[in-house]
Amino acid sequence: MNRKLIIVGAIAILAFGATYVFLRAPGPAPAPVAQAQPKIELEQVLVAAQDLPMGTVVNPGSAVWRQWPKADVSELMITKSARPDALKDVEGSMTRVAFLRGEPIRHDKLVRGGTGGFIAAILPSGKRAVAIKTDNRGDSSAGGFILPGDRVDVVRLARDDEATKARGVEVMTAEPILSNVRVLAVGQAIEEQNGKKVVTGENATLELDPAQVNLILLAQHEGNNPLHLVLRSLADSGGSAETVVSAGGGLTVVRYGAAHEASR
Repeated sequence: MNRKLIIVGAIAILAFGATYVFLRAPGPAPAPVAQAQPKIELEQVLVAAQDLPMGTVVNPGSAVWRQWPKADVSELMITKSARPDALKDVEGSMTRVAFLRGEPIRHDKLVRGGTGGFIAAILPSGKRAVAIKTDNRGDSSAGGFILPGDRVDVVRLARDDEATKARGVEVMTAEPILSNVRVLAVGQAIEEQNGKKVVTGENATLELDPAQVNLILLAQHEGNNPLHLVLRSLADSGGSAETVVSAGGGLTVVRYGAAHEASR
């Protein structure tokens, strides 16, 4: 009898233990709940349908509408909601700078040239374009590596009267006239073509204000040597052009803090 009770008790204990283990065992992992992705608002933006070099006239196939995240749309971009007829409106405009395929078309990068030429169309208000003579071998223009859009310093060679009298031999000096001047064109070229440097021309067209135009023309007239263009680093090309010397009757050169008339 006692033996039967012991067996029954052992079975009961085993059954209880199995039930306890079963109930304590973790159940199947819950199925993952799909998270709804935030909805991105889109806007129809006018973009370049192909590469558009600087000075390209926009035609019907030059631009197309593309979806663009609305949060990334700037006020300079052309949107279909604001200008549904923009494809027609931009026809006949010229590009101030080059556009890459898929790049948004912006108001500030287009200009209507009217009946004038491209240089006149891209000149900011109050600025003038003036051509100066260089030489056709590139000796006076950084070896021919200056391209439209670069910034340069304009330097001329002149006879230093004081040093010439003191030494008894002719002494030449380099005189910076203008600094950080924007080059609009080299020869007849207005931009780099297919990654190749522009062929060196006999003149360079510079963007100047009216007073600087008078100064540069006077500097050209006073000397027989061509003016030299000194290429500036991109890091030093910010801001506007600056006048290093002033003109008043003659060319006044500022050297070591003292101003004196340059020789004619």
